[in-house]
Amino acid sequence: MELPASNASCENGSLISLYCSSQQVLCRIVGDLSPEVPSSAISNNWQERFRQNYSFYVGLGLALLSSFLIGTSVILKKKGLQRLVASGATRAVDGGYGYLKDTMWWAGFLTMAAGEIANFGAYAFAPATVVTPLGALSILISAILSSYFLGESLNLLGKLGCAVCVAGSTVMVIHAPEEEKITTVMEMAAKMKDTGYIVFAVLLLVSCLILIFIIAPRYGQRNILIYIVICSVIGTFSVSAVKGLGITIKNLFQGLPVVRHPLPYILSLVLALSLSTQVNFLNKALDIFNTSLVFPIYYVFFTSLVVTSSIVLFKEWYSMSAVDIAGTLSGFVTIILGVFMLHAFKDLDISHTSLPHMHKNPTPAPAPEPSIIRLEDKNVLVDSIELSSTLSPKKKPEVFIIHS
Repeated sequence: MELPASNASCENGSLISLYCSSQQVLCRIVGDLSPEVPSSAISNNWQERFRQNYSFYVGLGLALLSSFLIGTSVILKKKGLQRLVASGATRAVDGGYGYLKDTMWWAGFLTMAAGEIANFGAYAFAPATVVTPLGALSILISAILSSYFLGESLNLLGKLGCAVCVAGSTVMVIHAPEEEKITTVMEMAAKMKDTGYIVFAVLLLVSCLILIFIIAPRYGQRNILIYIVICSVIGTFSVSAVKGLGITIKNLFQGLPVVRHPLPYILSLVLALSLSTQVNFLNKALDIFNTSLVFPIYYVFFTSLVVTSSIVLFKEWYSMSAVDIAGTLSGFVTIILGVFMLHAFKDLDISHTSLPHMHKNPTPAPAPEPSIIRLEDKNVLVDSIELSSTLSPKKKPEVFIIHS
């Protein structure tokens, strides 16, 4: 048992934190045993009821706002990169950083930052496996806006693919695993010290370094998956950092001593490095490939890695039923099928006008009646036979020579 600090206040109504291993107990000093309830306790009870009843919906609303802002930011950044190419400056994929002087690119960057802040709050109120699948809405938004503002064609199958992605995300949200209760920084630190998560994080980090320094310089400009996989792997660390920092901020407002814990500072450094790396490689992918392809593929890899990381870190699926597991997997497969429809049929000219119309076939025109020759016209029949057997004067008989 760890006792509170010597300078802790022991006045009536003050709070004292007691620690026992990774468990934390928050005690309130009461001067007497009168049945009167302090007003601050009523306030805390209201906050607790709000957290239990409406916390999920607050996280859901922030996730929806984040999807809209992030989907819009991709269009703004793409417009900035196109203006950079039109001016003749060095492209981002070739190592140029001229987009830092473009106001349109900065508008997209600030919009994405606002979306990430909303996403940050969503992870603090709702489980990661609920917030992350809702990123499919940003695919729909970016695909629609790119068809109007960037001139990138989105055919009927692409629109259906966006709808399928949204349907799959909805199924994943309905059957999402319930996250294990982690309410303090100490519990988060204990989870991150688990051997399974350490091995998983090391494998991701080594894979990312190999992709950045060996594979990306050779195949990055020809294969759309290279830059996207790098962004997805780095994004896995950013989600864990955001989740931990969200818990830290909530503990700070609760009056817990989180400032002295080293984990928030480590997570802040990880978040800064991961976000800067994601922005760099995402700019390269958007500079080369079509926006309607980059964002959906990025979503699939990012979601799969985040869900896997949540399983390893929070062990969410241990308490799930077979129905919920099947529903989650079905929703994820549905999202992959939607992305496949976007990618595989992007060059086909298919619209609603090319679909077969649902109406009856028109009545065919009556065929002309054949000329009938009666048997009595023997002379006509004889003349027809002689004309058909007579060779045309213009057509010479064919001679075949056989050499033995």
